[in-house]
Amino acid sequence: MYIVTGAAGFVGSNLIRALNERGVRDILAVDNLTQGDKFRNLRDCEIADYMDRAEFRDFVGRGAPGVKPAAVLHQGACADTTEQDGRYMLENNFTYSKELLHWALDRRVPLVYASSASVYGSSRHCAETPDHEGPLNVYAYSKLLFDNYVRRLIPQISTTVVGLRYFNVYGPREAHKGRMASMVWQLYRQLKTTGVARLFEGTDGFDAGEQRRDFVYVGDAVAVNLYFATAPPKQGVFNVGTGMSRSFNDIARILIGLLGRGEVQYIPFPDSLRGKYQSFTESDITRLRAAGYDRAATSLEEGIRQLTEQSGKEGDMISP
Repeated sequence: MYIVTGAAGFVGSNLIRALNERGVRDILAVDNLTQGDKFRNLRDCEIADYMDRAEFRDFVGRGAPGVKPAAVLHQGACADTTEQDGRYMLENNFTYSKELLHWALDRRVPLVYASSASVYGSSRHCAETPDHEGPLNVYAYSKLLFDNYVRRLIPQISTTVVGLRYFNVYGPREAHKGRMASMVWQLYRQLKTTGVARLFEGTDGFDAGEQRRDFVYVGDAVAVNLYFATAPPKQGVFNVGTGMSRSFNDIARILIGLLGRGEVQYIPFPDSLRGKYQSFTESDITRLRAAGYDRAATSLEEGIRQLTEQSGKEGDMISP
């Protein structure tokens, strides 16, 4: 059995589909379906059981009797980077993760969990060391807090405990995320529905639309998860990106080329985001390669092509 938390979410549902494609169907899916529309991400997934997050936390608190999974893929979190309720954020992203970590350690079960490149803040060198880390919001702080908790325990750990610092993941099954969906998906939806891609004017020294991010296709994020879940025991925090930044203008150009229509409109940068926005990210994947993961990253052009092709098969892809 595999346990996937955040199972109805973006990365979680893609993980379950990938496990299904490997012939794995003995999967316990865990999520909170208060946002009921997320069920769409599980419609074509085969699972053995489903638990609400609160029920699962209680189950783990009681030792989860009779359960010893092949691995826990912990994707569940509050991922809203604009959330201001720090208590809520830490309860979801820190306390819940600690509970699952200690249960996995007690059972000697591999744990692979979702961290975030947001921990790097305004750093221009995104490497997994404290001197490059500087969260700009409480979401990023909650992720760094758990990474550091894991780091302190690593000398005592012999099983797999791996944190994956996702850069800007995009791809199928993120329609439910709304304003927190990737820039790739946002621009795709804008161009499909209005013919106009809206990008920010210049900020932080970057020209209009030239803010740059490391955009990683969701299939690559899934592949890294499954690599660590099945590899010999490893511990640590690893970047998950392509190692190359691309501009928002690049995304718009690729999409307009694929769709055969569209234009770009530049809009003022919101005052509410000043000092809290990452205008540049680019992963240093040296540690990931050193850990034995050698699969080439999907190019932005290829990833966007796959996204647009998949959208034709999913009726809810353009839904807000």
